Amino acid sequence: MYRYDAYDQKLVDERVAQFRDQMRRHLAGELSDDEFRPVRLQNGLYIQRHAPMFRVSIPYGHLASRQLRKLAELARTYDKGYVHFTTRQNVQFNWSPLEVIPEMCAELAKVEMHSIQTSGNCIRNFTSDPFAGVAGDELIDPRPWAEILRQWATFHPEFAYLPRKFKIAVNGAQEDRAVIQVHDIGLDLKKNEAGEIGFRILVGGGLGRTPIIGREIESFIPWQHIITYCEAILRVYNRYGRRDNSFKARIKILVSALGIDEFRWQVREEWAHVKDGPNTLTVEEVHRVADFFEDPAYEALPADDVGYHHHIAEDLAFASWVKRNVRAHKKPGYASVVLSLKKPGVPPGDITSEQLELVADWADRFSFGEARVTHEQNLVFADVKKSELHTLWQLARKAGLATPNIGLLTDIICCPGGDFCSLANAKSIPIAAAIQERFDDLDYLHDIGDIEINISGCMNACGHHHVGHIGILGVDKNGEEWYQVTIGGSQGNHAAIGKVIGPSFARAEMPDVISELIETYIEERHEDELFIDTVRRIGLDPFKTRVYADRQPHRKVANV
Repeated sequence: MYRYDAYDQKLVDERVAQFRDQMRRHLAGELSDDEFRPVRLQNGLYIQRHAPMFRVSIPYGHLASRQLRKLAELARTYDKGYVHFTTRQNVQFNWSPLEVIPEMCAELAKVEMHSIQTSGNCIRNFTSDPFAGVAGDELIDPRPWAEILRQWATFHPEFAYLPRKFKIAVNGAQEDRAVIQVHDIGLDLKKNEAGEIGFRILVGGGLGRTPIIGREIESFIPWQHIITYCEAILRVYNRYGRRDNSFKARIKILVSALGIDEFRWQVREEWAHVKDGPNTLTVEEVHRVADFFEDPAYEALPADDVGYHHHIAEDLAFASWVKRNVRAHKKPGYASVVLSLKKPGVPPGDITSEQLELVADWADRFSFGEARVTHEQNLVFADVKKSELHTLWQLARKAGLATPNIGLLTDIICCPGGDFCSLANAKSIPIAAAIQERFDDLDYLHDIGDIEINISGCMNACGHHHVGHIGILGVDKNGEEWYQVTIGGSQGNHAAIGKVIGPSFARAEMPDVISELIETYIEERHEDELFIDTVRRIGLDPFKTRVYADRQPHRKVANV
């Protein structure tokens, strides 16, 4: 993974000193709340419902063991002993007092981490495939390109005050595991007919109040020009994006207003001024960064391990975990492992300081000292020997990190919601807990098969409810918490926005609603047909009929 050089470290250390002084001035009354707000936001600091929330960047989801240990130390020393991993591969502290944040920044800098641009109207953390570099369907490793773009975007003075926040994702595999179609810019690495590397570029995707699937602006831009082309997109957005209405300030609104053809013309006109300029990438620069992502020291192993297959045959619990939590690897004798942060009774994405320290130890022992954060709020060990999977499973099971539910109904994506967030209309975590409690039979979960449930506490859609097979949105109805349900959303190569099935539901109804949706699917599905495929085949009506059959038919739809 990428390591800071002296220049990187100096930049981060200087920002720590700057923010420490800004915090001192704010606490002394020299900076008002309004003056301090843009400063704290660009350093990842929010003022939430009960306490400050401090968000730390994890570029494209990669964490070294030393960084995991530092997060554990900070959670134990300055917070309540746990952290929360987000859908954008970042990490959040929910209870750290305001005055300790600069010290936390200083500690993070010691392990090459920071909170810069994790909030505010700027270019946010770059996200990518958690299985980058090891996936069998990978065409081009996206990590060097994500790192190159991260370095370009960090502290970029022209884009420090955009009309609204800006999110970029990079994919390099046949299967899109970075959800590039719902980002402001989605970058899809490709090779043309001549075998040259470049990018298919999507623009104007996003969720929130106005969910939109991104549109293709260019089918192929050579790698040398990826920075200058992204720069042109951002300049057009910075110039014409709305600043009078925050609800209409995202680039997706501008692209929709202009139309993709006009927006493309504007970008190409701007690009003509910067193409082949100083930000044109060179072979030397790409190699400099790509060298950090060379394969680790893999051993020459047989494709199959006798002991591994023996454990699968003899231990049904281990076999169940392998089926759901272990993925194929490009190297013979290795596998990738997903540690589930979705144990029933634990808020999705949460992990304790003690568990973080164990993950750090296991990363050193089993996976070349590295772990990764997924978009689905789980953790990954990318490089584990098959011969060591049973040992790792035993350790993870003892620590509560081996729930065999990856891709199943209880592998719920969920934002912190009204328990923490001051923007939320309703709580998300209790809904996730109630659903997990209702569906606590692993055999039944496996019979249901792959299904994605996403929960957001407000229209900002931090839980990405729009692209869940079942999406749940918390809404306010006369001061009470209600929940709107969508079905048919999906991420990946065939990303789609789910459709609302009807009026919203009270919190107590939600487990029954999910049960009725699942029962309808089981009754209607063809053999080996997944939930999302059944929804696409039969439409919403059978699900709506079942869910609303015994409920008031004329309930007022909540204002969201």
